[in-house]
Amino acid sequence: MSTSSCPIQGAGLGLRRSFIDDLDKLDETNIDFMEVAPENWMEMGGTYGRKFTAMAERFPMLCHGLSLSIGSPAPLDEHFLQRLKKFFDKHKIRCYSEHLSYCSDDGHLYDLMPIPFTEEAVHYVADRIKRIQNILERRLVIENVSYYAAPGQELKEVDFITAILQEADCDLLLDVNNVFVNSINHRYDPMDYIKAMPTDRVAYMHIAGHYNEDEDLIVDTHGADVIDPVWDLLNKTYAHHGVLPTLLERDFNIPPLPELLSEVSTIHRYQQQHQSKHVTHASQL
Repeated sequence: MSTSSCPIQGAGLGLRRSFIDDLDKLDETNIDFMEVAPENWMEMGGTYGRKFTAMAERFPMLCHGLSLSIGSPAPLDEHFLQRLKKFFDKHKIRCYSEHLSYCSDDGHLYDLMPIPFTEEAVHYVADRIKRIQNILERRLVIENVSYYAAPGQELKEVDFITAILQEADCDLLLDVNNVFVNSINHRYDPMDYIKAMPTDRVAYMHIAGHYNEDEDLIVDTHGADVIDPVWDLLNKTYAHHGVLPTLLERDFNIPPLPELLSEVSTIHRYQQQHQSKHVTHASQL
């Protein structure tokens, strides 16, 4: 397997069809890498297939899956994994991440369901991740997800995730917005959670917007601008873990490309602040 699960750096943006033509017209951007859901592109031919190939040749490309269903009671879809592998090899995909959740049993559920935080689930999920990594011949990166119920909970969420990372020997996609969402909905300190994540396992990070349903209930939608408290949490995450590659997600209510690039610039600004602090500190030693 590769010794680096995600050899990228800087600030990225999730590629969406709504702005692919506008992006193609720009000779230069502030985007260091891009990410797509492979399910949306792997069988794509024709015009959009050619457009994706051009983007994958222009930008380092990551894949963030939607349907692997790591925690499902149903058997792994190994045919799907073989198709993924061919897609990754064809387009030189740098990294593959998936949600630490499940979305299928006897058919797809069309939602990301929470895996019970139990010791039994740790072993079950870790075994499935090991099999996935063997088939793909690359490390899998799992994402902490937003959830709204914790059925059958025996372990703390942080202990559940870190146990899987250790037992499966896989890496983490740390979604800062999901941490924020869960901290409001489940009433915990988001920085306690972030500090509990092992730095050496974090391949890259996500940041996104959400929807305020009520003062004590927010929903992860990827359909709004990133709010100041989430930017502040990203800033504190860099302070604790160092500057890590970070990608902006936007799936709904997608604004014009310049507005998205402005948020990518904000990621760059926070990264540069911490890089400058590190350089200044090193020069004083």
